[in-house]
Amino acid sequence: MRFFDWVFIGVIVMMLAQGCEQVSSIASSKAVNHKFKRKKSDAARLKRDSLRDTICIAAVGDIMLGSSYPDSSKLPTDSAKGSFKSAQKYFEGADVVFGNLEGTLLDSGMPAAHKKNLQTAYLFRMPTQYGRVLKDAGFNLLSVANNHITDFDNKGCVSTTRTLADNGIHYAGLETCPTTIFQRNGVKYGFCAFAPNALTMQLLDSISQRQIISKLKEQCDVVIVSFHGGAEGAQYEHVPFKMESFLNAKRGDVHQFAHNAIDAGADVVIGNGPHVSRAMETYKGRLIAYSLGNFCTYKSVSVSGVCGMAPLLKVYLNKKGEFLNGNIISFRQTHEKGLSRDTANRVVQRIKTLTESDFPESGLNIDLDGQISLND
Repeated sequence: MRFFDWVFIGVIVMMLAQGCEQVSSIASSKAVNHKFKRKKSDAARLKRDSLRDTICIAAVGDIMLGSSYPDSSKLPTDSAKGSFKSAQKYFEGADVVFGNLEGTLLDSGMPAAHKKNLQTAYLFRMPTQYGRVLKDAGFNLLSVANNHITDFDNKGCVSTTRTLADNGIHYAGLETCPTTIFQRNGVKYGFCAFAPNALTMQLLDSISQRQIISKLKEQCDVVIVSFHGGAEGAQYEHVPFKMESFLNAKRGDVHQFAHNAIDAGADVVIGNGPHVSRAMETYKGRLIAYSLGNFCTYKSVSVSGVCGMAPLLKVYLNKKGEFLNGNIISFRQTHEKGLSRDTANRVVQRIKTLTESDFPESGLNIDLDGQISLND
Protein backbone atom coordinates (compact mmCIF):
# COMPACT_ATOMS: atom_id res chain seq x y z
CA MET A 1 0.00 0.00 0.00
CA ARG A 2 1.30 3.39 -0.92
CA PHE A 3 2.26 6.01 1.68
CA PHE A 4 -0.58 8.35 0.70
CA ASP A 5 -3.09 5.54 1.13
CA TRP A 6 -1.89 5.04 4.74
CA VAL A 7 -2.26 8.78 5.38
CA PHE A 8 -5.80 8.78 4.00
CA ILE A 9 -6.82 5.82 6.22
CA GLY A 10 -5.29 7.57 9.27
CA VAL A 11 -7.35 10.71 8.64
CA ILE A 12 -10.57 8.69 8.37
CA VAL A 13 -9.83 6.88 11.68
CA MET A 14 -9.20 10.19 13.46
CA MET A 15 -12.46 11.68 12.19
CA LEU A 16 -14.39 8.64 13.35
CA ALA A 17 -12.77 8.82 16.79
CA GLN A 18 -13.63 12.53 17.17
CA GLY A 19 -17.20 11.80 16.19
CA CYS A 20 -17.43 9.08 18.84
CA GLU A 21 -16.06 11.49 21.45
CA GLN A 22 -18.69 14.11 20.52
CA VAL A 23 -21.48 11.55 20.79
CA SER A 24 -20.10 10.38 24.14
CA SER A 25 -19.89 14.00 25.37
CA ILE A 26 -23.47 14.75 24.35
CA ALA A 27 -24.70 11.57 26.00
CA SER A 28 -22.78 12.44 29.16
CA SER A 29 -24.23 15.95 29.13
CA LYS A 30 -27.74 14.57 28.85
CA ALA A 31 -27.06 12.18 31.70
CA VAL A 32 -25.86 15.01 33.91
CA ASN A 33 -28.89 17.13 33.11
CA HIS A 34 -31.16 14.22 33.87
CA LYS A 35 -29.35 13.49 37.12
CA PHE A 36 -29.81 17.04 38.45
CA LYS A 37 -33.34 17.55 37.25
CA ARG A 38 -35.20 19.45 40.03
CA LYS A 39 -37.44 17.27 42.12
CA LYS A 40 -40.53 18.32 44.04
CA SER A 41 -38.58 18.07 47.30
CA ASP A 42 -35.97 20.47 45.88
CA ALA A 43 -38.72 22.94 44.96
CA ALA A 44 -40.09 22.82 48.50
CA ARG A 45 -36.60 23.41 49.90
CA LEU A 46 -36.04 26.38 47.59
CA LYS A 47 -39.39 27.82 48.66
CA ARG A 48 -38.36 27.55 52.31
CA ASP A 49 -34.99 29.12 51.58
CA SER A 50 -36.72 32.05 49.86
CA LEU A 51 -38.12 33.25 53.20
CA ARG A 52 -36.67 36.54 54.27
CA ASP A 53 -33.65 36.23 56.53
CA THR A 54 -34.97 38.74 59.08
CA ILE A 55 -38.55 39.31 60.21
CA CYS A 56 -39.61 42.55 61.91
CA ILE A 57 -42.56 42.79 64.29
CA ALA A 58 -43.57 46.20 65.63
CA ALA A 59 -45.70 45.87 68.77
CA VAL A 60 -47.45 48.26 71.12
CA GLY A 61 -49.73 47.90 74.14
CA ASP A 62 -53.28 49.09 74.71
CA ILE A 63 -55.14 51.10 72.08
CA MET A 64 -58.38 52.89 72.97
CA LEU A 65 -59.28 55.88 70.82
CA GLY A 66 -61.94 57.43 73.03
CA SER A 67 -65.54 56.41 73.71
CA SER A 68 -68.85 57.59 72.32
CA TYR A 69 -70.69 56.30 75.38
CA PRO A 70 -72.64 57.91 76.97
CA ASP A 71 -71.95 60.85 74.64
CA SER A 72 -69.28 62.21 72.28
CA SER A 73 -67.45 64.27 74.92
CA LYS A 74 -64.77 61.58 75.23
CA LEU A 75 -64.01 61.35 71.52
CA PRO A 76 -61.00 63.06 69.88
CA THR A 77 -61.94 66.30 68.14
CA ASP A 78 -60.20 65.21 64.92
CA SER A 79 -62.14 61.92 64.68
CA ALA A 80 -58.94 60.18 65.91
CA LYS A 81 -57.16 60.78 62.59
CA GLY A 82 -54.05 62.21 64.29
CA SER A 83 -53.86 59.57 67.03
CA PHE A 84 -50.75 57.81 65.68
CA LYS A 85 -49.13 60.68 63.82
CA SER A 86 -45.98 60.72 65.98
CA ALA A 87 -45.51 56.94 65.81
CA GLN A 88 -46.52 56.05 62.28
CA LYS A 89 -43.07 56.37 60.69
CA TYR A 90 -41.70 53.80 63.19
CA PHE A 91 -44.18 51.22 61.90
CA GLU A 92 -42.89 51.51 58.35
CA GLY A 93 -40.94 48.52 57.11
CA ALA A 94 -42.30 46.14 59.75
CA ASP A 95 -43.82 42.91 58.48
CA VAL A 96 -46.32 42.83 61.33
CA VAL A 97 -47.68 45.83 63.26
CA PHE A 98 -49.48 44.65 66.39
CA GLY A 99 -51.46 46.14 69.27
CA ASN A 100 -54.17 45.30 71.82
CA LEU A 101 -57.53 46.86 70.91
CA GLU A 102 -58.91 47.74 74.34
CA GLY A 103 -62.59 48.20 73.56
CA THR A 104 -65.22 47.84 70.86
CA LEU A 105 -65.75 49.32 67.42
CA LEU A 106 -69.49 50.01 67.51
CA ASP A 107 -71.64 52.94 66.43
CA SER A 108 -74.58 52.51 68.81
CA GLY A 109 -75.77 50.19 71.52
CA MET A 110 -76.18 49.88 75.26
CA PRO A 111 -73.65 48.35 77.64
CA ALA A 112 -73.84 44.72 78.65
CA ALA A 113 -75.99 44.34 81.76
CA HIS A 114 -73.18 42.97 83.92
CA LYS A 115 -71.00 45.97 82.99
CA LYS A 116 -73.65 48.67 83.36
CA ASN A 117 -74.39 47.61 86.92
CA LEU A 118 -70.79 47.85 88.10
CA GLN A 119 -70.12 50.51 90.74
CA THR A 120 -67.35 51.98 88.57
CA ALA A 121 -67.79 51.13 84.90
CA TYR A 122 -65.31 51.95 82.13
CA LEU A 123 -67.16 51.43 78.87
CA PHE A 124 -65.30 51.85 75.59
CA ARG A 125 -67.30 52.24 72.38
CA MET A 126 -65.26 53.60 69.47
CA PRO A 127 -67.01 54.58 66.21
CA THR A 128 -66.56 51.99 63.47
CA GLN A 129 -64.97 54.64 61.24
CA TYR A 130 -61.94 54.43 63.57
CA GLY A 131 -61.18 51.08 61.96
CA ARG A 132 -59.83 53.06 59.03
CA VAL A 133 -57.64 55.08 61.41
CA LEU A 134 -56.04 51.85 62.64
CA LYS A 135 -55.58 50.63 59.07
CA ASP A 136 -54.02 53.91 57.89
CA ALA A 137 -51.64 53.94 60.87
CA GLY A 138 -50.23 50.62 59.66
CA PHE A 139 -51.79 48.05 62.02
CA ASN A 140 -52.33 44.66 60.39
CA LEU A 141 -52.77 42.52 63.52
CA LEU A 142 -54.76 43.22 66.69
CA SER A 143 -55.71 41.27 69.79
CA VAL A 144 -59.35 41.44 70.86
CA ALA A 145 -58.80 39.30 73.97
CA ASN A 146 -59.32 41.65 76.91
CA ASN A 147 -61.84 42.76 79.53
CA HIS A 148 -63.37 45.53 77.37
CA ILE A 149 -64.28 43.62 74.22
CA THR A 150 -67.55 42.63 75.96
CA ASP A 151 -68.44 46.14 77.18
CA PHE A 152 -71.38 46.17 74.76
CA ASP A 153 -72.13 42.47 74.86
CA ASN A 154 -72.06 40.21 71.80
CA LYS A 155 -73.20 43.06 69.54
CA GLY A 156 -69.95 44.89 70.28
CA CYS A 157 -67.87 41.78 69.59
CA VAL A 158 -69.54 41.16 66.23
CA SER A 159 -69.25 44.80 65.14
CA THR A 160 -65.59 44.96 66.18
CA THR A 161 -64.49 41.85 64.31
CA ARG A 162 -66.52 42.78 61.22
CA THR A 163 -64.97 46.26 61.17
CA LEU A 164 -61.45 44.90 61.48
CA ALA A 165 -62.10 42.37 58.70
CA ASP A 166 -63.54 45.10 56.45
CA ASN A 167 -60.29 47.04 56.91
CA GLY A 168 -58.04 44.07 56.21
CA ILE A 169 -56.76 43.82 59.80
CA HIS A 170 -56.14 40.33 61.19
CA TYR A 171 -57.39 39.61 64.71
CA ALA A 172 -57.93 36.80 67.21
CA GLY A 173 -58.72 36.13 70.85
CA LEU A 174 -62.46 35.45 71.04
CA GLU A 175 -64.17 32.07 71.32
CA THR A 176 -65.64 32.79 67.89
CA CYS A 177 -62.20 33.65 66.42
CA PRO A 178 -59.49 32.00 68.56
CA THR A 179 -56.70 32.16 65.95
CA THR A 180 -55.72 33.68 62.64
CA ILE A 181 -53.21 32.66 59.98
CA PHE A 182 -51.84 35.02 57.36
CA GLN A 183 -48.86 35.48 55.07
CA ARG A 184 -46.51 38.43 54.69
CA ASN A 185 -43.49 38.54 52.38
CA GLY A 186 -43.29 34.78 52.01
CA VAL A 187 -43.63 34.05 55.75
CA LYS A 188 -46.66 32.29 57.19
CA TYR A 189 -47.72 33.68 60.57
CA GLY A 190 -50.04 32.23 63.17
CA PHE A 191 -51.55 34.36 65.93
CA CYS A 192 -53.62 33.65 69.03
CA ALA A 193 -54.53 35.68 72.12
CA PHE A 194 -55.79 34.86 75.61
CA ALA A 195 -57.49 36.69 78.50
CA PRO A 196 -59.25 35.73 81.76
CA ASN A 197 -62.55 37.22 80.60
CA ALA A 198 -65.91 36.04 79.26
CA LEU A 199 -66.12 35.19 75.53
CA THR A 200 -62.31 35.30 75.17
CA MET A 201 -59.82 32.45 74.77
CA GLN A 202 -59.11 31.49 78.35
CA LEU A 203 -55.83 32.55 79.93
CA LEU A 204 -56.46 30.14 82.82
CA ASP A 205 -56.90 27.02 80.65
CA SER A 206 -53.36 25.74 80.08
CA ILE A 207 -54.39 22.53 78.29
CA SER A 208 -56.39 24.38 75.64
CA GLN A 209 -53.59 26.92 75.21
CA ARG A 210 -51.00 24.24 74.45
CA GLN A 211 -53.29 22.58 71.92
CA ILE A 212 -54.03 25.83 70.11
CA ILE A 213 -50.42 27.02 70.00
CA SER A 214 -48.92 23.68 68.97
CA LYS A 215 -51.47 23.31 66.17
CA LEU A 216 -50.58 26.79 64.88
CA LYS A 217 -46.88 25.92 64.95
CA GLU A 218 -47.55 22.84 62.81
CA GLN A 219 -49.09 25.10 60.16
CA CYS A 220 -46.96 28.25 60.36
CA ASP A 221 -43.39 29.49 60.19
CA VAL A 222 -43.75 32.02 63.04
CA VAL A 223 -46.30 31.96 65.87
CA ILE A 224 -47.13 35.17 67.76
CA VAL A 225 -48.95 34.82 71.09
CA SER A 226 -50.56 37.65 73.05
CA PHE A 227 -52.05 37.64 76.53
CA HIS A 228 -54.08 40.08 78.61
CA GLY A 229 -53.25 39.35 82.22
CA GLY A 230 -51.83 40.54 85.50
CA ALA A 231 -53.11 43.07 88.01
CA GLU A 232 -53.72 46.67 86.91
CA GLY A 233 -52.07 49.91 87.99
CA ALA A 234 -48.81 51.65 88.84
CA GLN A 235 -48.12 49.37 91.81
CA TYR A 236 -48.04 46.29 89.55
CA GLU A 237 -44.98 46.91 87.40
CA HIS A 238 -43.16 43.81 88.64
CA VAL A 239 -43.80 40.25 87.48
CA PRO A 240 -44.71 38.39 90.73
CA PHE A 241 -44.13 34.77 89.52
CA LYS A 242 -47.48 33.62 90.88
CA MET A 243 -51.20 33.84 90.19
CA GLU A 244 -52.32 37.48 90.12
CA SER A 245 -55.73 38.80 91.08
CA PHE A 246 -57.44 42.13 90.58
CA LEU A 247 -60.87 43.18 91.92
CA ASN A 248 -61.28 39.64 93.29
CA ALA A 249 -60.81 38.06 89.86
CA LYS A 250 -57.95 35.78 88.87
CA ARG A 251 -55.75 37.39 86.23
CA GLY A 252 -53.28 34.58 85.56
CA ASP A 253 -49.72 33.58 86.36
CA VAL A 254 -48.22 35.37 83.38
CA HIS A 255 -44.71 33.99 83.84
CA GLN A 256 -45.97 30.42 83.78
CA PHE A 257 -48.27 31.18 80.84
CA ALA A 258 -45.48 32.70 78.74
CA HIS A 259 -43.11 29.78 79.34
CA ASN A 260 -45.83 27.25 78.60
CA ALA A 261 -46.66 29.11 75.38
CA ILE A 262 -43.06 28.88 74.16
CA ASP A 263 -42.84 25.22 75.19
CA ALA A 264 -45.91 24.66 72.98
CA GLY A 265 -44.40 26.44 69.97
CA ALA A 266 -44.76 30.23 70.39
CA ASP A 267 -41.95 32.28 68.85
CA VAL A 268 -42.71 35.59 70.55
CA VAL A 269 -45.04 36.36 73.48
CA ILE A 270 -46.43 39.87 73.96
CA GLY A 271 -48.31 40.84 77.12
CA ASN A 272 -50.75 43.59 78.02
CA GLY A 273 -53.27 44.24 80.77
CA PRO A 274 -51.52 45.97 83.71
CA HIS A 275 -51.60 49.41 81.98
CA VAL A 276 -47.91 49.74 82.83
CA SER A 277 -44.78 48.36 81.18
CA ARG A 278 -43.13 45.27 82.59
CA ALA A 279 -39.84 43.43 82.16
CA MET A 280 -38.64 41.34 79.22
CA GLU A 281 -36.70 38.09 79.00
CA THR A 282 -35.67 35.36 76.58
CA TYR A 283 -36.66 31.74 77.06
CA LYS A 284 -35.44 29.02 74.71
CA GLY A 285 -34.25 31.71 72.32
CA ARG A 286 -37.67 33.41 72.17
CA LEU A 287 -38.60 36.88 73.44
CA ILE A 288 -41.22 37.54 76.10
CA ALA A 289 -42.44 41.09 76.74
CA TYR A 290 -44.55 40.82 79.90
CA SER A 291 -46.46 44.05 79.31
CA LEU A 292 -46.24 46.91 76.84
CA GLY A 293 -48.52 49.10 78.95
CA ASN A 294 -50.67 51.82 77.41
CA PHE A 295 -49.86 53.14 73.98
CA CYS A 296 -52.66 55.29 72.61
CA THR A 297 -55.55 55.56 75.09
CA TYR A 298 -57.67 58.68 74.86
CA LYS A 299 -59.04 60.23 78.09
CA SER A 300 -60.77 57.35 79.85
CA VAL A 301 -57.55 55.53 80.84
CA SER A 302 -55.14 57.00 83.38
CA VAL A 303 -51.87 58.17 81.82
CA SER A 304 -50.30 59.73 84.91
CA GLY A 305 -46.78 58.77 85.97
CA VAL A 306 -45.58 55.37 84.74
CA CYS A 307 -49.00 54.74 83.16
CA GLY A 308 -48.20 57.45 80.62
CA MET A 309 -44.98 55.78 79.45
CA ALA A 310 -45.67 54.20 76.07
CA PRO A 311 -43.15 51.81 74.49
CA LEU A 312 -43.05 50.84 70.84
CA LEU A 313 -41.19 47.54 70.60
CA LYS A 314 -39.53 46.39 67.39
CA VAL A 315 -38.53 42.72 67.44
CA TYR A 316 -36.24 41.12 64.86
CA LEU A 317 -36.42 37.35 64.40
CA ASN A 318 -34.80 34.89 62.05
CA LYS A 319 -37.01 32.73 59.85
CA LYS A 320 -37.06 30.03 62.54
CA GLY A 321 -38.66 32.52 64.95
CA GLU A 322 -35.55 32.89 67.10
CA PHE A 323 -34.90 36.31 68.65
CA LEU A 324 -32.04 38.24 67.06
CA ASN A 325 -32.31 41.75 68.50
CA GLY A 326 -34.77 44.54 69.13
CA ASN A 327 -35.40 48.18 69.80
CA ILE A 328 -37.63 50.07 72.24
CA ILE A 329 -38.76 53.49 71.01
CA SER A 330 -40.05 55.76 73.77
CA PHE A 331 -43.32 57.67 73.69
CA ARG A 332 -45.42 59.47 76.28
CA GLN A 333 -49.10 60.17 76.62
CA THR A 334 -51.01 63.03 78.17
CA HIS A 335 -54.73 63.66 77.98
CA GLU A 336 -54.04 67.13 76.60
CA LYS A 337 -51.51 66.30 73.85
CA GLY A 338 -52.11 62.61 73.24
CA LEU A 339 -49.20 60.46 72.05
CA SER A 340 -45.80 62.06 71.50
CA ARG A 341 -42.18 60.95 71.11
CA ASP A 342 -40.23 60.98 74.40
CA THR A 343 -36.62 61.86 73.58
CA ALA A 344 -35.69 61.38 77.25
CA ASN A 345 -36.31 57.65 76.71
CA ARG A 346 -38.00 57.26 80.09
CA VAL A 347 -39.84 54.04 79.24
CA VAL A 348 -36.59 52.47 78.02
CA GLN A 349 -34.95 53.23 81.35
CA ARG A 350 -37.98 51.83 83.18
CA ILE A 351 -38.09 48.56 81.23
CA LYS A 352 -34.32 48.19 81.60
CA THR A 353 -34.58 48.60 85.38
CA LEU A 354 -37.53 46.20 85.66
CA THR A 355 -35.78 43.59 83.50
CA GLU A 356 -32.58 43.74 85.56
CA SER A 357 -34.61 43.47 88.76
CA ASP A 358 -37.13 40.76 87.82
CA PHE A 359 -34.98 38.73 85.41
CA PRO A 360 -31.29 39.16 86.28
CA GLU A 361 -30.58 36.22 83.97
CA SER A 362 -32.92 37.42 81.22
CA GLY A 363 -30.34 36.86 78.49
CA LEU A 364 -30.88 40.45 77.34
CA ASN A 365 -28.93 43.65 77.36
CA ILE A 366 -31.01 46.83 77.04
CA ASP A 367 -29.01 50.00 76.54
CA LEU A 368 -30.27 53.50 77.32
CA ASP A 369 -30.97 54.20 73.65
CA GLY A 370 -33.42 51.31 73.58
CA GLN A 371 -31.32 48.77 71.69
CA ILE A 372 -31.96 45.20 72.84
CA SER A 373 -29.29 42.58 72.28
CA LEU A 374 -28.51 39.10 73.49
CA ASN A 375 -25.92 38.78 76.22
CA ASP A 376 -22.71 37.11 75.09
